[in-house]
Amino acid sequence: MQYKRKKKHLIYAYELFNVLNILCLQTCICVLYSCTLSSTLFLYVPGIMVFHKEFQNAGKEPGLQIWRIEKMDLKPVPKQLQGNFFTGDAYVVLYTTSAPSYNVHMWLGNECSQDEGGAAAIFAMQLDDHLGGAPVQYREVQNNESVTFLGYFKTGIKYKQGGVASGFQHVVTNDMNVKRLLHIKGRRAIRATEVNMSWASFNRGDCFIVDLGKDIYQWCGSECNRFERLKASEVAIGIRDNERNGRASLEMVEDGAEPQAVLAALGPKPNIPAGSPDDETTDRSNQKKGTLYMVSDAAGSMKTSLVAQSSPFKQEMLTPTECYILDNGVDSKIFLWKGPNANTEERKAAMKVAEQFIKDKNYPKNTQIQVMPAGGETTLFKQFFSNWKDKDQTTGPGQAYSIGRIAKVSQVPFDASSLHSNKTMAAQHGMVDDGSGKVQIWRVEGGDKVPVDPSSYGQFYGGDCYLILYTYRQGSREQHIIYTWQGLKCTQDELAASAFLTVKLDDSMGGSPVQVRVTQGQEPAHLMSLFKGKPMIIHMGGTSRKGGQSQTGSTRLFHIRQSSTRATRAVEVEPTASQLNTNDVFVLKSPGGLFQWKGVAALEEEMAALFLTDWYLSVSLHRSAGFWSALGGKKDYQTSKSLQKTVKPPRLFGCSNKTGRLIAEEVPGDFTQSDLATDDVMLLDTWEQVFVWIGNDANEVERNGADKIAKDYVDSDPSGRRGTPVITIKQGFEPPTFTGWFQAWDAKMWDKDPLDRIRARF
Repeated sequence: MQYKRKKKHLIYAYELFNVLNILCLQTCICVLYSCTLSSTLFLYVPGIMVFHKEFQNAGKEPGLQIWRIEKMDLKPVPKQLQGNFFTGDAYVVLYTTSAPSYNVHMWLGNECSQDEGGAAAIFAMQLDDHLGGAPVQYREVQNNESVTFLGYFKTGIKYKQGGVASGFQHVVTNDMNVKRLLHIKGRRAIRATEVNMSWASFNRGDCFIVDLGKDIYQWCGSECNRFERLKASEVAIGIRDNERNGRASLEMVEDGAEPQAVLAALGPKPNIPAGSPDDETTDRSNQKKGTLYMVSDAAGSMKTSLVAQSSPFKQEMLTPTECYILDNGVDSKIFLWKGPNANTEERKAAMKVAEQFIKDKNYPKNTQIQVMPAGGETTLFKQFFSNWKDKDQTTGPGQAYSIGRIAKVSQVPFDASSLHSNKTMAAQHGMVDDGSGKVQIWRVEGGDKVPVDPSSYGQFYGGDCYLILYTYRQGSREQHIIYTWQGLKCTQDELAASAFLTVKLDDSMGGSPVQVRVTQGQEPAHLMSLFKGKPMIIHMGGTSRKGGQSQTGSTRLFHIRQSSTRATRAVEVEPTASQLNTNDVFVLKSPGGLFQWKGVAALEEEMAALFLTDWYLSVSLHRSAGFWSALGGKKDYQTSKSLQKTVKPPRLFGCSNKTGRLIAEEVPGDFTQSDLATDDVMLLDTWEQVFVWIGNDANEVERNGADKIAKDYVDSDPSGRRGTPVITIKQGFEPPTFTGWFQAWDAKMWDKDPLDRIRARF
């Protein structure tokens, strides 16, 4: 129901009739809720939740629900038209996972009115209330949407000219009289923008869709590449199948071979200009420049106070009774975290506070905003914290889940007998097999590789670099992995030599091996499993060269830990009590004997590993007497119990110099094998390790620059992680530790040209 005030001012009293019925039963105060910078007023009754009828089924089923703001009301967008956005309108978008968890997005077109934007904000807040404050809220601005938002529309989003105010309506699915031109931009996040139906809109570097209703033509510029053609084809197929219910013909048109129907629609063809570089980039170096502020209304108005100037932050900085702004404005992102015990005013005003913060900082209007409750933190937010840990939450009897995107990835228990049949397990635990294949090890010495005596396989020294060649069978095919192990105390010359020798060994084997660069202390579980059941032992300092080995200390302390795959590592640490940890087992070798120390949270398997090493088979093991004195006295040490391991959602990036400079751009949403561009280098970040995937058609600049991009990617991570293993693999030689992160991996996908495969659908 609407009321007019001075003709220009609207009072929108939502569900007023129902509210008035309630007011007949109890006395309460009605307040008119004013939209920011808007003349629109909304009725708000304290203590009474008033929701739009459209929200009755909101979040009941997993998937996407979209509403458009029409005359200050909500109108659902049909599923066939989801992904189409009018530039003059505002939308509310809800995405529900099976957990369930929720993302609420407020999308604003470049030409939408302030009234419509204000209404979208109010409805988004209502929807958040309706779902118990659990959703993560996003403010999306046309052409600058979040990766999360873009991930919902795998065939791209389409910007249509006009909106409700100009009389434009959504195109009906059976309308065969359409005449429009769509400009397709992007390689990962596809955007189809409606442009003027004229040759002046074209360029040779992109793809365009000439939509004539019954006939749809995909025009490919002479300078566009194969992957862009592939993505544009997905957009064209989506228009045919969704907007036309399959009742339209598709044709791919090459630049210079336009059919008569296209020329009739566009007129005589002039000279078409060259394409311009795509300006969409992901500059991860900016992401480490986060600043943390606390938000408070203690003084009667919302104020922000500095907590930490730069990331990485500590999770303990977030107090449950407060709200916080994480400022990543230099990367066009603002995060607002709502403490579970923060007062209602602070929680309700979250989006408004974030918008005001952007104005105060003079950030661009299209700066992305994410507002999240405790427990619903996004991956982008959590990566600014060096020690972030997720905790399980429960809803109802015995139903445990984690709010937010983390709920999509569940931990798979390790079972060595199932490795070959369970690729998801292989991927999560980094195990191509159980380590029972053939092992060869060389030590880098004098710029060359020298074979290591097999009797000492499994023992490494921090002053050396090693090459480890592992050979195993995958089906009927022999596969190879080259581990390049780099000790923390090795020299720069040895580092350079190890990289050179790895390439040389790879070339000698036809370029088929998977390359894994390993830094001491960051050994993957599979590498530790190669030593026939014995622990991997890493000695401190010195070198293992004959005649050049440094003297070992008379007192040595070894830290014993078992991985989730039951592979055990023994690492020599400084012989002091402060190195102890209640989660693990330690062995102390001293002139007074050999001692074992077991933390209260240590595993029995870690204790059993003590007896698998050669050095103390003939030495009696002492329990406690003399232990503390050998370590120089008792000191404070780590006493926290191990936290449950959680699996972080993997992220996929494409590395390309198609724009003239080498950049990394994230693939939005739940990626698939088809997102691996064969003419690019891709980065797959699974947190525990980073894969560099080299497509067969990638150029030399991309191939040579990929390793540096991977290093820069890890080094610039705002969480401060370092030394993450980087694994280089080639198209067609993917191990299960890589393919397991992709659902329904098809080993024969590239046997046929992907472009030919999609053309068959035309």
